[in-house]
Amino acid sequence: MTSSFDITKFEYLKASGDLPSPKGVALAVMRALQHDDCSTGELARIIKTDPAFVGRIVKAANGVAGFNRRAVASVQDAILVLGMRAVRTLALGFSLLSEYRNGVSREFDYPRYWSGCLAQALAMQAIAHHTRAGALEDMFCLGLLARVGELALATLYPAEYDTLQRRRRAEPATAIARLEHELFAISHGELGGAMLADWGLPKVFCVAAEFAEHPERAGHEPGSRSDVLTRSLQMAACMAALFVAPETERAQYLPRLIELGGTLDLPPALVGEISDGVAREWQAWGPLLDVETPDIPSFEVLAAQAADMRARENEMASAPDATETIVLHDAQPGASRPLGVLVVHDDAETRSLIRRVLEVAGHDVREAREGRRALERVLESPPQLLIVDRDLADGDGLEFVRNLRQTKIGRGLYVLMLMRAGDDDRLIEAFENGADDFVHTPVSPKILAARLRAAQRVINLQEELERDREEVRRFAAELAVSNRRLQEMALTDSLTGFPNRRYAMERVAQEWSTASRTRRPLSAMVVDVDEFKRFNDNFGHDTGDTILRQVANSLKTALRAQDVVARTGGDEFLVICPDTHLDAALACAERVRFAVEAGGHASAGGRVTVSIGVATREAGMNDAEALVKRADQALYQAKNKGRNRITTTQTARPAPLVPPRGTH
Repeated sequence: MTSSFDITKFEYLKASGDLPSPKGVALAVMRALQHDDCSTGELARIIKTDPAFVGRIVKAANGVAGFNRRAVASVQDAILVLGMRAVRTLALGFSLLSEYRNGVSREFDYPRYWSGCLAQALAMQAIAHHTRAGALEDMFCLGLLARVGELALATLYPAEYDTLQRRRRAEPATAIARLEHELFAISHGELGGAMLADWGLPKVFCVAAEFAEHPERAGHEPGSRSDVLTRSLQMAACMAALFVAPETERAQYLPRLIELGGTLDLPPALVGEISDGVAREWQAWGPLLDVETPDIPSFEVLAAQAADMRARENEMASAPDATETIVLHDAQPGASRPLGVLVVHDDAETRSLIRRVLEVAGHDVREAREGRRALERVLESPPQLLIVDRDLADGDGLEFVRNLRQTKIGRGLYVLMLMRAGDDDRLIEAFENGADDFVHTPVSPKILAARLRAAQRVINLQEELERDREEVRRFAAELAVSNRRLQEMALTDSLTGFPNRRYAMERVAQEWSTASRTRRPLSAMVVDVDEFKRFNDNFGHDTGDTILRQVANSLKTALRAQDVVARTGGDEFLVICPDTHLDAALACAERVRFAVEAGGHASAGGRVTVSIGVATREAGMNDAEALVKRADQALYQAKNKGRNRITTTQTARPAPLVPPRGTH
C-alpha cells in the first residue's frame, strides 16, 4: 500500500524547516546510528549525557522485559533489550515531547495530546502482546509517534489549526480529514505517515499511522500482519481517547473499545484486563515524562457507568418532553426561526405557564426542575435561550449561571433570569454573574413575550455575526492555502518536479549555517548533462525535456534520503549533501553518474551521460555561494577532461568509486 497523497507536499513542508524535529541527545543518537560501526558502548556514552533520557530508556526496556521477567538495570542492557532501532525511535519521541510540550496554537491541547500519546504507546505495546502485531519495543515507539501529524499541523499552521478546531465544533458531522485537506492540502494521518517514513521507521508502521483511523482504507488483506498492526493501533488510539477524556465522557468510549477488541479476537474480559494494566503503567510513566495521567476507574466501574448511561438515554427517549418538538407559526414582529429554549424552575405551574407562552411563539421548549438536571440537558443539546429561576430546588440560580458561563457552551447562551420584584441588589448581582435580561415573578405573559422578542433579535444578530465571521475565516483559510500553493509553485521546477534555483540557494545557505554552527561537514555537487544542446538542436526540445525527466528520475534513485536536489539551470542540477565529507560525496556522485549512464537514456544521438563537479566546505570559504562556485569550477574541469566523469579541486581521503552492488 502506498501513500494516498502527493509526497511533494511533504517535501515542501520539510523544506520549510518548521516541521517538528529531534534536538539534543536525540539528534546525537540518530547521527551516531547513521554509521554502521556504531557500538552499544558509544551509544550508551551519548545517552548518559542526559540523565532524564537514561531513566526513560531503562523504564522502556523494563516494560518490554516485564513480559519475560528479565530486569534491566543499565543503559547498555536497555540498548540490548530494545535494539538500536527502537532506541533511535524512542530518542526521537522523547525529544519531541521535551521540545514541543507547548506551542502557539490556542486550540491545540498540548498536555492532553502528550498524555494521549503516552497512553497510546503503552496500549499499543499491551495489545500487541496478544495480537503479535510486532516486536513490543517497536510497538511502544509506534504508539508514541503515530499522532505526530497532529502536532506538526498545529506547529506549522497555528492560526489555521485554530480555525480547523472551531469548524470541527460547528460542523461535527464533517470528517476531520476533509477539513484538513481544505485548509492544509494534507491530513494529519498522511503527514504523520510521511514523517515516520522520513525518520526511517518501517514502511508498515508508516502506513499504519496514516490509516489508523480507517484501517479498511489501507487495502490490507484481512488478517494479514499489516491489517492486524493497523487495527491494533486503532484500538490503542481508542483506549488512549478513553483515558484522556473528561470523567463524565469516559464511559461512552467503552462500547467502541470492546467492538475494536472483537475485530482482533480479543474478548471483552481480556479487553478489560488490558485496559486496567495499561492504566497502571500510564500512572507509573506520567511522573517520569512530566505528563498528566489522571486516575482511571477500573474497567468494571466504567462498564457500570456505560450501562447507567444507556439506561438514562432510554428513559429520555421514552419521555414526552424529550421527544416532542413543537414548531408553530410565529406572528410576532421581529421573530425569525424557532429558538431552542430550556426552562429551569422548581414550580411545575410556572414552568407550564412559560411553556405555553413559548410554544405560542413557535419555540422548541425543554424543562428541568433542578440545576443538576438542567446542566445535563445543556450538555446533551445546548439551547439558544436559557430561562432560569433565581432560586433553584438544589441551589443558587446565580451560581448555576456563573459556573455555566465559564464553559464554552455556556458563554454562547442568552440567559433570562426570573427575579422577585423589588429586589434590586439581587438584580444587579444577577447581571454581574452572567444574566442578559430578567423577568419579574409572578410571570406576566405579555412581559415575557416582549422579553422573548428582544432576546430573539439579539440571538439572531449574534448568529448572523458568527456566520459572517465564519465566512471571513473560511475565506482567509482558502486564501492562505492559495498563497501557500503559489509559494510552492514559485519554488518548483515544473518539468522535473524538483525545487528550482531560488529554493536551492536558500536551502544551501540554511545548510551552510547549520554546518557552521554544529561543525559538521557539508558537500555539494553540480551535475550537468553532457552535450545537451546537441540533443535539443538535433532532435527537438521535446526530446530534451524527456532526457531531463529521465535524468531527474536517475538522481532520485541514486541519491540518499538526506540529500537535497534542485534544478538550477537548463540542464544543470545542484545536489546538497548535509553531514557528508568529500570522500562520501564523491562516492555518491559516482552512483549518480553510473545511474544516468546505465539508465537506458539513449537517443539517436547516443547514450546520455553527465559530468559532475564536487566540493566540500572547508576553511577559507566565506559562504554557501563559495561552496557552490567551487563545485561549479570542478564541473568545468570534468567537461574539459572529456565528460562523463567526476572531478573535484580538493583532496579527499581514498574511497572506492564503484557502481552500486548488483548493477553491471
